[in-house]
Amino acid sequence: MNWASPLYGWRVEAEWVWVETFTGLRVDQFGRLLRAVRERGGEGCGWGRPWRLPLAERVLLVAVYYRTNLTMRQLAPLFGVSPETVCRVIQRIGPLLAIAPARTSQNAVERLWIVDGTLIPVRDRKVGASSRNYRFSANVQVIADAETRLVVAAARPVPGNTADAKAWRDSGLAQHCESVTVLGDGAYINTGLIVPHRKRPGRPLLKGEEEDNAQHRKVRARVEHTFSRMKNYKILRDCQQRGDGLHHAVQAVARMHNLALAA
Repeated sequence: MNWASPLYGWRVEAEWVWVETFTGLRVDQFGRLLRAVRERGGEGCGWGRPWRLPLAERVLLVAVYYRTNLTMRQLAPLFGVSPETVCRVIQRIGPLLAIAPARTSQNAVERLWIVDGTLIPVRDRKVGASSRNYRFSANVQVIADAETRLVVAAARPVPGNTADAKAWRDSGLAQHCESVTVLGDGAYINTGLIVPHRKRPGRPLLKGEEEDNAQHRKVRARVEHTFSRMKNYKILRDCQQRGDGLHHAVQAVARMHNLALAA
């Protein structure tokens, strides 16, 4: 697969090295992402003038944006378009990269999922709030598969000062977890999730309870590994998008994270 872009009068071949370096995906994985966008109607805008960039380059542009968090002025010369075109491409293609929430299957009883929230620094005051990381952040609830570390589903962002238990209840993610065992940390008490045993005043944990908690922590660490890999996409370290921009970024990053883990 070859895509070409004008760069200050030169032609830059976006071959596999270029794709892997700037997106974190192999060429075959990027091809699957491109196919999904095409199936969702990404080929044309449906009105007005045709896009200056072919679909492959538009998808590549958005993937590079999420991976590097370069500004639109920085991306524009790389793809030989104006910053305004970069903005329009991101707004159009970004939602088409969204992950499709996994559905429970017949072997759902055997699955083990983990839920946790992660704080993402944002600039939009309508999306975020001052939170415990001392920054203006949004709280995003994510479900990850304990065995594969793939993202099962991600909720819409809520202000960063929202408690995880409330964010989970309001997220609607519980409908994806029917018949599946789901782990949460101590912040998810009284939510129906499996949480660690709690110490009571004057009552230390029993030996069996301490062993259960140790095993619980060991398994739950896998969702932190998932967050760490997702935040290789720098858009989740400092999101400057407004409105639904963060939501679309999280959904797209979750999909690319899953593709990158695929064999």
